[in-house]
Amino acid sequence: MNELKRLPFQPVKALPRPAVGPSERIIALPEPDRTSGLPLMGALWQRKSTRKFDDQTLPPTRLSELLWAAAGVNRAQGAGRTAPSPHGENVIDVYAALPSGLYRYNPVHHYLQLKLAADVRSLTGYQDFVGMAPLDIVYVANHGRMLDVPPKLRETFAAAAAGAMAQNVYLYCASAGLGAVIRGWLNRRQLAEHMSLNEDEEPIFSQTIGYPADDGSSPL
Repeated sequence: MNELKRLPFQPVKALPRPAVGPSERIIALPEPDRTSGLPLMGALWQRKSTRKFDDQTLPPTRLSELLWAAAGVNRAQGAGRTAPSPHGENVIDVYAALPSGLYRYNPVHHYLQLKLAADVRSLTGYQDFVGMAPLDIVYVANHGRMLDVPPKLRETFAAAAAGAMAQNVYLYCASAGLGAVIRGWLNRRQLAEHMSLNEDEEPIFSQTIGYPADDGSSPL
């Protein structure tokens, strides 16, 4: 029987890189086209993980639609979102690590707000492709919004909520011809420090997104 091959875990002390281009304080996102893309069954058929990316910049329409797919408002008065959350508290915040900076997604007003004027993509995971793809999404759990959830269940509930968002992004990417891969192999403490998160906030995992460079896919 072959021994299971394990990836070596070697913590890396990385630093944010200088931002590429202007770090706008607010990035206004165009209204997503909710009629575009493949039917659901077609997107499920195409869904896969990609690990080789082109560095081509995502156009504003693609960035807008995939962020809306992850956590956008899909009902009146801003109460309903595209992904479920425990007790409707929206316990996961979505951050976009772009070459121009780290941004927090505001679902209610559908824009990106600058958090850090630096390129932190290399901090969102240990794999070499994370710094090459044009976008890394970081899913951050806000434990302060889970006070009504029993402490033993908070980690599970947060992971389930973030997983639902990430699957929405996977399906959007499959529909739009983009590649994506979810990643849990990262230094959460280091990333939280560079993101200036408070003690109630914790990165759960990241998701790299971009145009596939070639057939670098996996059935996982």
